[in-house]
Amino acid sequence: MTTAAEKWPIRVRARWAPVLLLLAWGCAEKPERETPIPEGGYVAVKATNVPLWTELPGRTTALETSEVRPQVSGLILRQLFVEGGQVRMGQPLYQIDPDIYQAAVKQAQANLQFAIASQKNASAKAARYGKLVGLQAVSQQEYSDADAAAEQAAASVSQARAALETARLNLRFTTVPAPISGRIGRSLVTTGALVTNGQSAPLAQIQRLDPIYVDVQQSSAELLALRQELAKGGAAPSTATVKLKLENGADYPYPGQLQFSEAVVDPATGAVTLRARFPNPQALLLPGLFVRAVLSQATTNNGILVPQAAVTRDPQGRATVMLVGPDDTAVRRRIVVTRTSGPFWIATSGLSTGDKVIVEGLAKIKAGQKFVPVPAGAGSKSNDGAAHKARKVAVVRLRIGPILT
Repeated sequence: MTTAAEKWPIRVRARWAPVLLLLAWGCAEKPERETPIPEGGYVAVKATNVPLWTELPGRTTALETSEVRPQVSGLILRQLFVEGGQVRMGQPLYQIDPDIYQAAVKQAQANLQFAIASQKNASAKAARYGKLVGLQAVSQQEYSDADAAAEQAAASVSQARAALETARLNLRFTTVPAPISGRIGRSLVTTGALVTNGQSAPLAQIQRLDPIYVDVQQSSAELLALRQELAKGGAAPSTATVKLKLENGADYPYPGQLQFSEAVVDPATGAVTLRARFPNPQALLLPGLFVRAVLSQATTNNGILVPQAAVTRDPQGRATVMLVGPDDTAVRRRIVVTRTSGPFWIATSGLSTGDKVIVEGLAKIKAGQKFVPVPAGAGSKSNDGAAHKARKVAVVRLRIGPILT
């Protein structure tokens, strides 16, 4: 049967040939693509001893703190230190008016001289009476009285010596020394101020900052769980090394050592205080600074580290992972995780050494599905298959109405 297009004149058909070819090409069927097989990056896990790192809040505390107080009363004549500077133990800090105490020393010296003279007289009299009592020139009572007076005179000498020593001590206390070495704060009194012995307000405060303490708080529940795990043998005690994070998130460059933990629980907070000691050569840490201490109190025996990105939760909240199963089939498995260690979960059951846990491409892989396992981080490979491209040119029948030539 002759089509309408074949009835066209040759010149008309030659004119419309390119248009017909373009229509035929556009109407051709698109090549069919095979469904690509997804890739999954995996890591092979193994059992190892995992430190149980804990991050706890804490505050810095000076190693030594001393409040400078006067031991005698008087007016402040001079301040002998630079505020905010370093002072050494025994260094003079304040000078109190010493005049009254110098006078007290002189008076005590005179009293001692008087007591010594009295003691010589009483001792000589007692010695003479001791000779005369044998000749019955004096009575026994007179000798006893003279001997007692000599002993009283000797006691008076001792009292006078003690009074002189006290007066000299008070004179020495007019120079107020630094009780410890460290950094001294601002002076709380000025020149001309009247200070008294035993006053409640200190003159200044000295703090020793190198090394420095960090007191951290740990809940009693966490500490109890840790001790129970240590008692079962599932974990072993770790070293006492402590790391520190500052308020701005930066790491403190010097590690510290855990000193001890309190033997009581604070009833107000339910926490136990742990104290660590850190070197502080640049005085970067100041007392009262808020920090976070990172420490390992125990090490889990035969724990398995699983990347957190590989662990999901089922509707019941149980942890699960996808594994590389037989014939490169994805297998879902439930595991037990106790706590985190950096970017990992610590799995205590459900996994064994050599298991391949899928960590990449989980969004494209379902349980029971075949996939292409590759080591994590190895890069993606194209898996569309080698499908050849074929196009079927459809027979286009154009039914075009009569065209006037």
